[in-house]
Amino acid sequence: MLIATQNDEEGLAGTLAALVSAAVEGVVREVIVCDAGSDDGTELVADHAGCVFLANARWVDGVQLARSAWLLFLEPGARLLPDWIEPVVTHVVSRGGAATFTRAEEARLTFLQRLRARRPLEEGLLMPKADFVSSNCDAEAFRGKGGLRRLGARIVPSSPQN
Repeated sequence: MLIATQNDEEGLAGTLAALVSAAVEGVVREVIVCDAGSDDGTELVADHAGCVFLANARWVDGVQLARSAWLLFLEPGARLLPDWIEPVVTHVVSRGGAATFTRAEEARLTFLQRLRARRPLEEGLLMPKADFVSSNCDAEAFRGKGGLRRLGARIVPSSPQN
């Protein structure tokens, strides 16, 4: 799992807290935090949670370090709801390709919100590491290409200020 941060101490803590059950089940084995120069407690939060913290790093730096054949990109502050593990495992086992999460009901967008520009990773991105490497782009650009499957697993995206 990869999370890009910059002064996201609170958001990172919330995202990591939602992953505890997946870590216990062995679904999440490593979390790499690619930080763009935080001057708050982001590094401390990552360290206390057992994450790998890469200072002044980009997505590609974290991807190169990742040991898993599958990558999960999340924004700090995003929360995967408890039912996410089974759909993700099923998708990975079936070699389903790149996919995003489904917005939780409480995080649905209004018509006007859907018309405005959205953040590329606000609904996360699950993809084979080989696809990322062969695409020669970053996670946001890959997500922006569209045509991705939507998982039944639900996410509450981070708020824009996170």
